[in-house]
Amino acid sequence: MSDLLTVEAAERLISEALTPFPGETISLEHAAGRILSQPVRAERSLPPYDRVILDGIAVRWQAGVTRYRLEGTQPAGQPPLSLGSDHTAAIAVMTGSALPEGADTVIPREDFTIRDDSITLLPNGTAKRNQHIHPEGADCAAGTLLLDAGTRLTPPEMAILAANGVAHPFVSVIPSIAIISTGDELVAPDAPVQSWQIRRSNEYALSASLARAGLTRQALYVVPDDLTVLSDSLATLLHQHDVLVLSGGVSMGQFDFVPQALAALGVKCLFHKVAQRPGKPFWFGLSAKGQPVFALPGNPVSALACCSRHVIPALLRAQGLDHSPCLSGLLPPFHLSPP
Repeated sequence: MSDLLTVEAAERLISEALTPFPGETISLEHAAGRILSQPVRAERSLPPYDRVILDGIAVRWQAGVTRYRLEGTQPAGQPPLSLGSDHTAAIAVMTGSALPEGADTVIPREDFTIRDDSITLLPNGTAKRNQHIHPEGADCAAGTLLLDAGTRLTPPEMAILAANGVAHPFVSVIPSIAIISTGDELVAPDAPVQSWQIRRSNEYALSASLARAGLTRQALYVVPDDLTVLSDSLATLLHQHDVLVLSGGVSMGQFDFVPQALAALGVKCLFHKVAQRPGKPFWFGLSAKGQPVFALPGNPVSALACCSRHVIPALLRAQGLDHSPCLSGLLPPFHLSPP
């Protein structure tokens, strides 16, 4: 067993072999879940104005003042009104509105009564300078780096893009993946099944595992254990897809034609067999055009283990994902041990 690659060596060879996938500009409404390929900086200081954080009145604070005169109303989304220098003047303000010019304090609506335009603080109502105001630039200054390339666009990141005017983010392309099951014994889930046959399941498990990681551009195929048919099918799929993921046909059996067919098509084998259990017969290579080809064992557990441990991390790295903290929750908890 000493001549087998370690799991770490296999990972390193795959990582060194893959080239980054290109980027594309897409509309913001289609960007959720994608991997960012550009840095995003604050369009302006955030918040961009002194922002009122609750409904109430804006005043110029002075100790001992308990009565105010209502001078106007400041809705959200309107230019700030001017309060002036009168310490007994007040402007009604709404959550999210700009703080009126000359004001430095917001008193919550529940802390006062109002009759006509006369406002009286309640006995338990208190006010102090600068309360309930989100100051301009408190979150960040204009030009601050908010998101870096390699970031998965989850809901908080989508909000950051929208809030900073990034309506068409530049993201990594999702590669087109052919998921190919091989074997004469395989029948479709809805087909009649004989006692010597098994229903296909690998491609559905692999598809779900890849999709869970955001690798959703997929097509599923099944190919019999026939060298000519297999070679012709793989040649066609190499023209149609960026990545091939096969299951079955990579062990030592008489009808395990996958390595032979791939070699005939000019796909260079970078390794075959890894010191891991499950998934020892794992095969990896590159086409003449640099397309990665992952040939996984046919055993369902072995195929899924290899996909989770090797295929998905490699493809996410090629998309630019800073994957070390980002794969949590994406992959099944497979533990690989030496064979």
